[in-house]
Parts: sequence; C-alpha cells; structure tokens
Amino acid sequence: MKFNISKYVWFDGRIIPLSKANVPITTHAIHYGTSIFEGIRAYWNSKNLYIFRLEDHIKRFRQSGNFYSISLKFSNEEIIEALILLCKKNKMKNSCYIRPFYFVGQYGINLHVNENAPTHVAAFMFPFGDLFDKTGISVGISSWRKFSDQSTPPLAKMGGNYLNSILATQECKRNGYDEALLLDSSANLSEAPGENIFIIKNDTLITPPLNSSALEGITRDSVIKIAQDLGYEVMEKVITRSEGYLADEIFLTGTAAEITPVISIDGKKIGNGKLGDITDHIIKSYSDVVLSKNDKYSSWLSPVY
Repeated sequence: MKFNISKYVWFDGRIIPLSKANVPITTHAIHYGTSIFEGIRAYWNSKNLYIFRLEDHIKRFRQSGNFYSISLKFSNEEIIEALILLCKKNKMKNSCYIRPFYFVGQYGINLHVNENAPTHVAAFMFPFGDLFDKTGISVGISSWRKFSDQSTPPLAKMGGNYLNSILATQECKRNGYDEALLLDSSANLSEAPGENIFIIKNDTLITPPLNSSALEGITRDSVIKIAQDLGYEVMEKVITRSEGYLADEIFLTGTAAEITPVISIDGKKIGNGKLGDITDHIIKSYSDVVLSKNDKYSSWLSPVY
C-alpha cells in the first residue's frame, strides 16, 4: 500500500519535518519488537476534521506498554494535544490515518526491559480512504494460529505481536484471498490479522470473546454499542469454524478496515455472496457517527479546527 506521509511529524515532544525524524540502527525496538502503536482515524466532513475516539485510543496506547513495563513518558493529555496539533500543522482537511507509537531506544542487547529503559514517542499521519473493497472481500482461514495469553498478551498492540499477522496475511495472499482469518488455540474463530470479526445469524450479531485471543478493538466496541442502539441483539461467544461457514452475514471491524463485509470464507459463499442488509445498516450508521451526523455519539469525536 502506498501512502504519502505528512510533511511534519511529532517526535519526543516537538513537531519536526519528517526528514529529521531518524533513529540509530542500535535502537532496541528494531532488534526485539519493543514498540507500541495505535491506529487512529480522523474524518473530514467538509466542515471540520474529527478524530474518532481519541481518548480511548490513547488509554489503550498506555495500557499496551504497561504489559511490558515500557514507559510512555508523556501524559495522555499531552499525547492528545500533540495529535490535534499535528493535524493542524499539516493543515489536514482530508479523512486520514494517524499513527502514534513509542519504542525502546538504545538499550544494548539487554532483554531486561523495565520502566527505566529509554523510550521515544512519535506520530505521523497521512490521507487515507478505504483499506478494503466495501462491497465485500474473500477471506481464507490461516493454518497459523493466533497467539494466546499463554505466550504473549493479545490485548497489547505491540509491534512484535504482528509477526503472527504477517505470516497469516502472506499465506492468504498466496492462496488468492483478500484477507486471512486466524483460529485460536482451541480452533475457534479469533480474529483477522488486523481486525475483529462479527458473524450474523438470525439477526443477532456475534463476536468472539477476548479469551479467544481477540484484541479489545475500539471499532469492535463502537459497533457493539451502535448495533445495540439500533435494536439488534449482540452476543460475545465462542464461534466455531463451522458456525462461520453457516453465518448469514460476516463483517470485519478495525480502525483501518472500518466495517468490511466478508462475502466468502475458504471459497464458501456467505449468505447470498453479497453485502448483507444488516451489515449495510451498520456501515451507514457508523459512517453517520464518524462524520458527526449523529449527536448521540458526539463524545466520541474530537474536533481539530
């Protein structure tokens, strides 16, 4: 995927040109994956740019580092202010993606990372539209299993965790699918490489619980609340592979993917093989929320201008 990173980035408390944001090759995170990140969407509605659930993203940002005793040496309020300022500095008036991250700096080859390890914080952004085809994508179930709490915390958005996602994505692309699905250690549906999954059966939305090695997704949480407000029943429960094949509709959720319909799994058509009515309803309702067309969810939006 090609994208044009903004001219200015935020690095350790200062807004600087992208060309000046450099790190040495001895950076610990390059060698051991000791980095934490968030993906955040901001939406331009022709009048203002609204960052979606900014405070919730930054809370998770800090929480992810806490799993590994990696310090975020700025307050949540400072990070929030920095990201809004970055949008202004770049004069961003397009829907965009914001990537804040922090990482362990020069720390030798020491694996005993603790709160005193040197860390750096940075953020960049770029205009961003649809990640996937919103009329529907094909997915294939990967032979690679999603890691579990028995090995590393699935709730942490750590750079190193996504090597698992890379393997699954490579496999699905080789097999001709648009995206992968991973099973958990018990062979039940977990999530996609960068998205949560919902199936719809008999007008009920069902999503795997967090103990199926699913990330506590912010878009996932948003969809649960929106769907319930629309009158749909929503359940968290273990979903078998077979239940996935028999679903009436399926969609993925994530900051980059937003809400993406799945029209086939392993070559098996889901429903009628087209965007389903309930998924379409959720997509349109979600769009109204992020574009500030539904005042009920105004607390989820942080205006930039």
